[in-house]
This record gives sequence, structure tokens and C-alpha cells, in this order.
Amino acid sequence: MNKVPIHEQERVDDLLTHQLQIIQSDEVFSFSMDAVLLARFASVPKYGKILDLCTGNGVVPILLSTRSEANIEGIEIQPRLADMARRSVEMNGLQDKIFIREGDLRELVKETGHGVYDAITVNPPYMPLTGGDIKLNSHQAIARHEIHCSLEDVISAATKLVRNGGKVNMVHKPQRLGEIITLLRQYKLEPKVIRFVHPRSGMESNIVLIEAIKDGKPDMRILPPLIVYKENGEYCEEIMDIYYGSEEGKV
Repeated sequence: MNKVPIHEQERVDDLLTHQLQIIQSDEVFSFSMDAVLLARFASVPKYGKILDLCTGNGVVPILLSTRSEANIEGIEIQPRLADMARRSVEMNGLQDKIFIREGDLRELVKETGHGVYDAITVNPPYMPLTGGDIKLNSHQAIARHEIHCSLEDVISAATKLVRNGGKVNMVHKPQRLGEIITLLRQYKLEPKVIRFVHPRSGMESNIVLIEAIKDGKPDMRILPPLIVYKENGEYCEEIMDIYYGSEEGKV
């Protein structure tokens, strides 16, 4: 590990694979299982260019670096999180492989041009703004609520940035799946693979993983459900493999 500044109220957490670590803080929105599942589910090229939208503290690009030799970029609108992501990249010695941008994903195409990425991943804010009080600090509110970008903003940006035939992978809440599929197709991103994640067998899904292809033909597969916990509260074998085992292949 390279030495980097660790600020007050920050900590270094182990990512449990390839001796990777990440800088986190309880003052901002820390990554969850959703990000880890996305990084394992996403279809990414061996080489080329990958972009992670709403990258937060950079966990998805760092995990993707174990699966691909591609150049990986992340974009994050919050300066504090973008700085944490950059320091985490440097700490892991991945500066030559991962580049973190601070900026608005809605404006990125003006800088990069259209269709320059082979694959895009995104773990966007899940909750639409309803006009009610958001009882979170600003960092957590921006990560969870569509304050700086709506679901449509994310999908519109993705379709501009990914090449024809390129893949867009998203993790989200099943409650919004109808809206997600409608918007994906509206923006010429054809949903191809869907997998539901369930806390336990017999419980409703609380996470959905979606893969879409730019200008793809209609042909959707629903993968077997991914169950997180056994009845005794321990992780199921597939989750254990995702966290501790092989990093190859899709979730």
C-alpha cells in the first residue's frame, strides 16, 4: 500500500480481495453490498475504456480493476468523495489504471465526446425527491436522493457516453424496475439481463441488477435469484464467493 493522507473522521477498510483497501468515513455515504454486487455482476471488457457514474468513494472502479485491464474512470459530483476516491486509488497503487473525475455526469459528454466508453457501471441515487424533509447530512442525502441527477439524467448520460453495442450495468431498487426499463428503452439501451437479489429465501427482492446494451435487440434473460443470507444468518455460499472467493465471472 502507498502512503496517502488519512483525514480526521476517516478510516481505511479492507475490501477483502487482492489486498485492496478503501478510505471511508461515517460522515459521508459509505459503500454497501449493492456496489460490490454491481462490480461482480457487470459485464466489462478485458481491455478498452470503462466508466463508473456516481462513483462515490471509488469502490466500483477499484473492484473492477481486479477483473479487467481496461482503463477505468469514475465521475463523482461531491468534491469530498472524489478526493477520497483519488486517495484510495493512489493508496492501492492504481493511478495508472483508474482516473477519478470530479464533475457532473450530465456535462461529461461535452468533455469526452459521444460513444467513447466500452462499458458503463452505475450505482445511482435510489430515491426520487418527493418534497419531504431529507433527514440526512448533505453528503448522504446526495448519495441517496436524486438531488443532482435523476434516474433519467443517469440513463441519458449513459447512452451518450457508451458506444453502440457497449454495455450499461446498473444496480437499483426493484420498486423502480418498470420505470428503469421504460427509460432504458427510451434512450436506446435494451435491457438484456436482470437478476433479483433477496435478503433471504422466501422474502421479496430488495436489490435488482440490470445489464443493457446500446442499440441491442429485444431478448431479455432473468437470471436465478441471488439469496444473501441463510436461515441461520450466515452469508450464502455465492455471497461468500463474491466477497472472499473468485473475482472472475458474473454474479
